[in-house]
Amino acid sequence: MSLAVDGMISGLKTSELINQLMQVEAMPQTMLKQKVTTTQAFITALQGLNTRVSSLADVAKTAAKPESWQATTASSSATSVKVTTSAGSQPSTLSFTVDRLAKPQTSVSAAVTDLDSYFPDGVPENLTIVSGPASKPTLVTVDLAGVTDLAGLATKLNAAGSGITASVVKVSATESRLQITGKSTGVDGAFDIHRGKVTAEDLAAGASDLVVDRSTALVQAVDAQISLWDGTPVTSASNTFSDVLKGVSFTVSAVEATPVTVTTVRNDAALTKLASDLVGSVGVVLSEIASRTSTTTTTSTDGRTVIAGGVLSGDSATRGIGQSITTALSYPVDGISPSEVGITLNKDGTFTFDQAKFTEALGKDPEKVQRVVSGLGERVADASKRISDPIDGSLTLKVKSQESFSKGLTEQVSDWDRRLETRRSGLQRTYAALEVTLSGLQSQSSWLAGQIGSLPSWNS
Repeated sequence: MSLAVDGMISGLKTSELINQLMQVEAMPQTMLKQKVTTTQAFITALQGLNTRVSSLADVAKTAAKPESWQATTASSSATSVKVTTSAGSQPSTLSFTVDRLAKPQTSVSAAVTDLDSYFPDGVPENLTIVSGPASKPTLVTVDLAGVTDLAGLATKLNAAGSGITASVVKVSATESRLQITGKSTGVDGAFDIHRGKVTAEDLAAGASDLVVDRSTALVQAVDAQISLWDGTPVTSASNTFSDVLKGVSFTVSAVEATPVTVTTVRNDAALTKLASDLVGSVGVVLSEIASRTSTTTTTSTDGRTVIAGGVLSGDSATRGIGQSITTALSYPVDGISPSEVGITLNKDGTFTFDQAKFTEALGKDPEKVQRVVSGLGERVADASKRISDPIDGSLTLKVKSQESFSKGLTEQVSDWDRRLETRRSGLQRTYAALEVTLSGLQSQSSWLAGQIGSLPSWNS
């Protein structure tokens, strides 16, 4: 707490004097604070560059992967057949007819008035829902305790989690039907419902007390089917066929007696994007380095020209990063210059991607283009990883080192806060003591003056 001692006895502006002395005392701390600010700006710039190099590494790794160069696009001669491609697909053509679509089983009861009429032999304690193939059936037991009407039965069946949905359909004022539909299409989605609790052993022994029979369903569960070349059938539990051609999936939505042709071709747009993204990402990193190391020229208030360097202009490691990445993208691959596939190093150190030249090269020799671009991608990815790896990347380690340095500076600033507070308190006590001393001297002076004034005087 400040002591109000201004001008009590001495008339000095003590607070102002102390503040001026403290400004001198605080000069080392002020320099430390400026160093903290400069270091933080340096760290922020390094972190930004590290982020961009890390992103470049991801783009470069994608360009280097063989599967990235297998990109294809597919089309269909029929609007009812939708085609998609994935990794591993190859340019190809396939024709087929669509014989049928996959359907789920739908079973509907006779018209009934209540639960008892649905179970003419008496409402059982349990039902067993059997679904899936006979070789490996899935059994779910449904407890009918508390069920008193058809709506309650439907609720129990829906809650069983057995892959079916049940609903009560009212067909007249007094009669309803229970509709049960499988959630999955295909033969493996078919189901039976048995009275009582049935086990796999009971099924193997021929248990047949059926409430719902898949063989008499209103709509039977069937697989989708297409026929190839000479009528060879291919089936699918759903309307999507994903294993006929590697990496190609097509979904049918209508029966097609006329052959449908699915065509898969190389996706030149995707391959062009691989190379374009690689060059663009390198450009982002080099642009970041250039902007952080460039100098600026300004004019001071007194007319002098002031030249200031960028926050990273004095950092040799930053220049090394730019050189490393430039080298990785500009050197030949297997003796082939990157310029042959449209990647050119300019005189100013930047790169240009010539899409027309890349497209021309891709059309003439796609294997050569892949070899060059994937080789460049591999080199750039390796260089970027050495720089930005989150564990031991050179730039990552530099950021950590600077953060540690900044932390030390901040601790020194805090130490100076305590030191300066102690110094201010000492000065305040000194000047307060000075005022007390002056006050005592003043009192003594007044006393002496009084004593002298009281002495008798003799005239000569």
